Amino acid sequence: MKKIIIPITLCFWFCNGLYAQSNSEEEAVLAVVEQLFEGMRAGDSSMVHTVFYDEVELYTTLTNKEGKPVLHKGSLQGFLDAVGSPHDVVWDEPIWDTEIRIDGNLAQVWTKYAFYAGDKFSHCGVDAFHLFKSEVGWKIFHLTDTREWKNCDIPADVKKKHKDKP
Repeated sequence: MKKIIIPITLCFWFCNGLYAQSNSEEEAVLAVVEQLFEGMRAGDSSMVHTVFYDEVELYTTLTNKEGKPVLHKGSLQGFLDAVGSPHDVVWDEPIWDTEIRIDGNLAQVWTKYAFYAGDKFSHCGVDAFHLFKSEVGWKIFHLTDTREWKNCDIPADVKKKHKDKP
């Protein structure tokens, strides 16, 4: 009996340790994404800038007025300028249904979002982040989002935080 219990116990400790390590990496990756959104809410472009790798690509996919798909390339500086420019309302981008995948020093975050300017709904979609773990920690090196202005399935708890509903 001892021959069976000892290997099972060791396997449990080992597997539990791997899960805890993986879980802490997921938390570290998610903390970077959350810091981006906290910086947006605060209008703090310096805080936002710290989550990005030196070289970063930003894209938005959307459908134009003619119904054709468009891939728009943005710039980090343009994004930072927009976040840091004075605006009368808080930019809030709540997220949900977040999936995180990690392999070594590469992480991917896929999450649904809704964007609000103050209490006014603007758009919704999906954010797709790619992050690299360097010597200083996880940094975003690629971000693509989709944008929809109607037919958004936003959870009730997210809608509750804002007066204006999509």
